Amino acid sequence: MRLRAMVAAGAMALALAGCGRMPGAPRTEYVPPDKVTDFATLYNTNCRACHGPNGQNGPAMDLGNPEYQALVDDATLRNIIANGMPGTQMPAWAQSAGGMLTDAQVDALVTGMRKEWAKPNAFQGATPPPFAPAADEKGNVQSGKQLYQAQCASCHQGQSRQQVTSPVYLALMSDQALRSIIVAGRPDIGQPDWRHDSGQALTPQNVTDIVAYLGSLRNPDAVSAAPQQNPSRR
Repeated sequence: MRLRAMVAAGAMALALAGCGRMPGAPRTEYVPPDKVTDFATLYNTNCRACHGPNGQNGPAMDLGNPEYQALVDDATLRNIIANGMPGTQMPAWAQSAGGMLTDAQVDALVTGMRKEWAKPNAFQGATPPPFAPAADEKGNVQSGKQLYQAQCASCHQGQSRQQVTSPVYLALMSDQALRSIIVAGRPDIGQPDWRHDSGQALTPQNVTDIVAYLGSLRNPDAVSAAPQQNPSRR
């Protein structure tokens, strides 16, 4: 019995010493979370829940839309990831802004999105309204209301459609987020871009006016309670 116990103890010691290193078992190196720069890992861990698999069919912006990728430049896309988008549910992800990702990881996300989802000539030769309005471009609420009724309302009626005039919806959507969707569309949910299915393309001023109209319907109290940019770490 004593010999048997000694043999068993020795076998246990060998098993513990070789745990995870069985013959033929692949060796995996531990990578600290802040050193991970693989795009798929970063996206699926931090972005997929809101933006959907492959950047589509999530509750937030369709990042997999080539038109959106063509509309936003690298610096702007990086700033949105790093610092968030005030007035929306998009938080700041960079450590410098209170998030969890290093600068290298933010850069990896930008590079990965471009590689996976950007396409040359996404607008097929057309010139879209710019990502942001010109500094001196002011929206006209009344004009925006008329444009919305003429070109948008028919597709946003009924319970099965997104009620974009709802103060609840607008409380979660900043003016810039609304503008991005109007210009680039959301093909994953059937939302056309600024050219619309009718072929009556919106001008930059048209887009600014529609955003102004929708913004006028927003509940100010709800906006003040919406997630804001995280304070920078000191």
